[in-house]
Amino acid sequence: MSIYLLVHGAWHSGRSWERVVPLLESAGHRVLAPSLTGYGDKAHLLSPDVGLDTHVDDVVRLIDEADLTDVVLVGHSYAGAVISSAANQVPDRIAQLVYVDSMVPEDGETAVDALPALQGLIDLAADSGSPWLIPPPPEQPPPLGLFGVTDPADIAWLRTVLSDHPVRCLQQPVRLDNPAAHAIPHTHIRCDGGNAEGFTLPPVPAVQPNGSPARVWELPTGHDCMITMPGELSELLLEAAAGP
Repeated sequence: MSIYLLVHGAWHSGRSWERVVPLLESAGHRVLAPSLTGYGDKAHLLSPDVGLDTHVDDVVRLIDEADLTDVVLVGHSYAGAVISSAANQVPDRIAQLVYVDSMVPEDGETAVDALPALQGLIDLAADSGSPWLIPPPPEQPPPLGLFGVTDPADIAWLRTVLSDHPVRCLQQPVRLDNPAAHAIPHTHIRCDGGNAEGFTLPPVPAVQPNGSPARVWELPTGHDCMITMPGELSELLLEAAAGP
């Protein structure tokens, strides 16, 4: 049995994994898909002080309090920064890091450094009544849709999941200064269904931090593959946990 800890991206909540969780559980694994501070059942904790460090603490605290070991730590989108920093703090608890269409910032980088187009969203927020919050981006014509989701029923459901994202999450730097974390294997799952202009992720480095060749898989769908292709994503997560 593997232990999967699924971490949602910006604007989403733990509910975004609802179609993946039962598939992993039916394969005999334990799965946790919490909402980070400020989202879902923790929406009441949202404040200007919530940042990347808050979300890293969420993940590390859950791992410690539940005494989780050999964790397959999965991060979608912005959560690539979250799982990287969390693994830096508790590398002995992590068996595998899986980056699902997510940023992979270097030590000291912010989400904006990794994806400069995010600064435009911060600038728009600065001119609003809540300069510390960024609302979810609007739906765009297919194939972009809403986070790559184009089915009308799925879009309607996704809207019930989304909420504002704190600016501070995009401005706090990732900390990757623990050499022990470099030994953790990485798997990257990229969605090639198209991205909004300026939001294409940089290529995955050819070599992992542990010196092994990078493992990169692709899904022919939009950004929120846990909604559009949950079965295919689950199969890749199972394969990632099994190792090379």
